[in-house]
Amino acid sequence: MTAGSEPLSAADRTALNRELSELRAERAKVVATLGDADEPGDRADQADELQRATDAERLDARIDEIEEMLRDSPDARPSSTGAVGVGSTVTVRFDDGTESTVHIGELADADDPGLVTADSPLGRALLGRTAGEDVSYATPLGRSSVTVLSVGAPGGGS
Repeated sequence: MTAGSEPLSAADRTALNRELSELRAERAKVVATLGDADEPGDRADQADELQRATDAERLDARIDEIEEMLRDSPDARPSSTGAVGVGSTVTVRFDDGTESTVHIGELADADDPGLVTADSPLGRALLGRTAGEDVSYATPLGRSSVTVLSVGAPGGGS
């Protein structure tokens, strides 16, 4: 699996551990509904049982994938040169003059409004940049730009 070598920020690890916990709880519910194969039932019952078994296999595969990522992925560290990397906290100024502090992560997390994924247009544009640089990137509404004001360490401020 190629994702195993990708560095994970502390926020990414937290999100993966949260997902892992949710998946394990869901799997426990699915497995608890699996019946005894010797019990009689009609074809609909058998189809439902087969679907639940398939769901358990899907959950097992995702659980294994997350456990491997958590075990094999190194911790993300920002570049020692002060350049933006996965795990960096970055303060930027947008075209309209507003400023925002975001952190760069590998995995999306709906519970973290300050997260910008490394594969998003803004995230890709920021990677490798340093404070003072102007960065242009494509959005669904056209080109946009930001100025990198500061680059900080994971979990830290700007």
